[in-house]
Amino acid sequence: MKILAIKTSGDHTSVSVILNDEINSFSMTHDRKERPDWNFFLANIGHKRTFSLKDIDLFAYANSQDSYTATRTVASYLKGIAVALSKPLMAVAEEDNKNFEADMVAKIAKENFLAVDKNCEQFDPNNANPLYKQESTFKKLDE
Repeated sequence: MKILAIKTSGDHTSVSVILNDEINSFSMTHDRKERPDWNFFLANIGHKRTFSLKDIDLFAYANSQDSYTATRTVASYLKGIAVALSKPLMAVAEEDNKNFEADMVAKIAKENFLAVDKNCEQFDPNNANPLYKQESTFKKLDE
């Protein structure tokens, strides 16, 4: 099984890939307003050398409560890939743990996916939207 997971917050991003029994991870701290270069992160975990995106069985991201914009950015990025490749996408609830990185997201996603016998319908990318414990106070443009 191959899983690609991303965990991002305002100033830190980590990416992991599970390739059967091996896990490769890369993380980096960055400026809050600087959005990650996804090609750079993917290259650092072996993309195009040891795997391609079409080889991935499941995409996952951390549903982080700490960074609204970063979470929406990674969700949109992975949703586009998952839809284009007809692959499942899972939003994994972030644990209250300072060491919660993309490798944990990938492991939790793998457990959840295997628990439902790899039922891809439960992880339709069109439904893998970030959820927040508290209602946002941002004004919606169409209201």
